Amino acid sequence: MTASPMSKGSNRPVEARVVSVELAWAAGPGVPDVDASALLLTAAGRVRDDGDFVFYNQPRHASDAVTHIGKRSGAGETTDTVRVDLGAVEAAVERIVLCASADGGTFGQVPGLLLRVLDAGSGNELARFDMAAGTETAFIGGELYRRQGAWKFRAVGQGYASGLAGLATDFGISVDDTVSPAATPSASPVVPASPATTTPPVSPVPPPPPAPPTASAAPVPAAGPQPGAPRLTKGEERLPVDMRKRLSLRKEQVAVSLRKHGAAEVTARVILVLDASGSMSFLYSKGVVADVVERMAAVAAQLDDDGEMQAWTFASNPARLPDLRLGELPDWLRLHVRVGEVGLFRRGRKKGLDPSQVDMRDVGIQNEEQKVIAEVRAFVRDHPASAPTLVLFFSDGGVYRDKDIERELREAVEEPVFWQFVGLGKSNYGVLERFDTLPGRRVDNVGFFAVDDISTVPDAELYDRLLSEFPQWITAAGRAGIL
Repeated sequence: MTASPMSKGSNRPVEARVVSVELAWAAGPGVPDVDASALLLTAAGRVRDDGDFVFYNQPRHASDAVTHIGKRSGAGETTDTVRVDLGAVEAAVERIVLCASADGGTFGQVPGLLLRVLDAGSGNELARFDMAAGTETAFIGGELYRRQGAWKFRAVGQGYASGLAGLATDFGISVDDTVSPAATPSASPVVPASPATTTPPVSPVPPPPPAPPTASAAPVPAAGPQPGAPRLTKGEERLPVDMRKRLSLRKEQVAVSLRKHGAAEVTARVILVLDASGSMSFLYSKGVVADVVERMAAVAAQLDDDGEMQAWTFASNPARLPDLRLGELPDWLRLHVRVGEVGLFRRGRKKGLDPSQVDMRDVGIQNEEQKVIAEVRAFVRDHPASAPTLVLFFSDGGVYRDKDIERELREAVEEPVFWQFVGLGKSNYGVLERFDTLPGRRVDNVGFFAVDDISTVPDAELYDRLLSEFPQWITAAGRAGIL
């Protein structure tokens, strides 16, 4: 069944619960490649965060309401399909904008371009819109929208010469399709920590000099380092003076926290995991994440015998970053503390990247914590160490893969790894927040706490909270034969 063609601006009701929106065209020599996508908008006409953008590099919305199915070719026609479960669309979403982008040309070079809406159950065509275009490289074909409790489809046919990046930006998506130092969070100068985290404690009054020894006085041996004293780390001397001073104060504070929790002599491999989902972009651009990394470098410098950290970033997919060596900290922050490079034009490696950098378009913008947890677990299994592993995992929430995450962390109970999760101000931490109360584990291998603004938390408080459960786990894991 074929629906009657719609004119630009017209609308009609959509009575099916689940619909398939097909973008169709006649592919052939010289015809650009075309990709379909969808934007979920609130009443304000904006996305809530970058997770509301569904496309080939982020094919499923967290609500499961919108899914990018992909392309099919046959009978002289190519289609790219987005599936929408209208009954599952969240109440905050008022419109679903149905978009397209052309790679390697303009839509004026795409013959037979049309958008059709099908009942996903019966296959009946509910709406059909034949589109004409010129020099545009991005296009809004139509939109599904709510009206008085029911859904309708409107034929839009609006083009963008600025491409999908321009279109997405208009609706609130954080897009960085350049790598110039002025444009990317990765190239931002390191933001100094807030006064609460960098003000040095008042130095104690030095003791008076010892009295000159008498002839009968025995020589007093020099005092050795106290247990848990700050450790000197290779490469530390190469850091800028201000960073070196902050590191020294922070290592002292880490040592104090370890002594407080009875773990002065503990050593550990430290692994850092950084959320790079779309909602984190503000924390990256403001330098908050860079400051977090610098503060965690002090933990690795004090706990790890070589002062290095392995590191991962993740969103829709995980990616291992180069190891963080203390002497390279400024460059590491500049090159690898990055987010927001949405993979709009995923055609080979992004130009201008340093060879050591991850192409963040491959990482995506959605939350898939279970994938990076699995990858870190595999690394620990493949690279056994004499010391236990402490994972410092930072996220701003949006957790929705609860069952998958719980399965990974339950299986990890028998591994020599403690997972310390830190929430950075947002909400919906899901199973991470509840894990302490979940039964059926021989030892509690997970810690969690959240802060509204980590930049206002003094170092002493932050390190105390980070390191409070780790020593308890070491004791319990030792008794259980895990260590």
